[in-house]
Parts: sequence; C-alpha cells; structure tokens
Amino acid sequence: MENLIYRRLRSTADADWAAAYRLYEASFPPCERRSERDCAAALCDDRLHAECVFDGECFVGLVFWWSAGEGCAYLEHLATEPALRGRRYGARILRDLCARVGRVVLEIDPPEDDISRRRQGFYERNGFVCNAYDYIHPSYLLPPQPHRLVVMSYPAALAPAAFESFRAFAHGVATAYAER
Repeated sequence: MENLIYRRLRSTADADWAAAYRLYEASFPPCERRSERDCAAALCDDRLHAECVFDGECFVGLVFWWSAGEGCAYLEHLATEPALRGRRYGARILRDLCARVGRVVLEIDPPEDDISRRRQGFYERNGFVCNAYDYIHPSYLLPPQPHRLVVMSYPAALAPAAFESFRAFAHGVATAYAER
C-alpha cells in the first residue's frame, strides 16, 4: 500500500485549494465550517495545518489540524471524497496524524442517529476514546449557532486540566477565525 501524500495549503490561491474547499463545504454543516474569507485568514496562522491528501496524483481528502502545544493536535476537519469512502483513506489519514503528533483531540456530534453512531465507531476503531466532559462548540458563522459536541481523544482520555486546555484552544481558534 502506497504512502499518502500531504500537501499543506498556505493560501486560498494554492492550486489545491478549490478541491479542498469544495469537499469542505460538502462535508460539514455551516455551523462547523468557516467562510472562505475566514479560511484565508486562518491559513496565515502557522499553527493550522490545512492539508490536501493524495494517493499518488488522486485527491482523496483533506485534513485540517492545529498544533495545540505540548505534543497535541486538534483535529478540526477530516473528510474523504464521497466516491472513495470505504477504502480506508480516513483510517490511514488518522493513523498518519497520530504517528506525526502523538496526542490528537477532536469533536463529533453526539451519537444520536445512525450516521453519528457510525462516526463514533469509526474513531473508536482507530484508537480514540470518548471523554465524559460537557462541551459546547462555538459557531463559526453569524448568527451564532453554538452546538453540543462529544470530545474524543487519542490515545487515551483527557485529564481535566488537559481538557480545559483543549477547550480554551479550540474556542480561541474557532472565534479568532470566524465571522463576528
């Protein structure tokens, strides 16, 4: 199996941006994604690793993650091309990210329907665990639409201090690069 290729985006003028943003818009609800203008601003932050993922020359997905300090990454967005789902690209991207950074924290919708339960199961099969903390994520768009999410982490649950550090970081980057 060939290694995946990660091309970091630094600007919305990058050649791969159009494919990434098309998939981003198709994969996440409005309250969980930034406007293209806000993405352009976030791409200037060196902590953001917005990466297009390729298998050879084939665009297979995107992974947007933040260096959150202390060997921790905040996985903000992960998506694979709909036509390529079920081919383990998502698991490979997760495995690569975990190997690169160590501890990874992400948010998912509460497991209240078939899709959200399958998403939780996907992350659990890939070594993530649910954290039993109450968590509200701020909205990226106006009018604000904050929403309850479940925090998952790899390779283990977060201690209370680590969770509070994550919450502060996630809320900081969400509000710094969001329409206000």
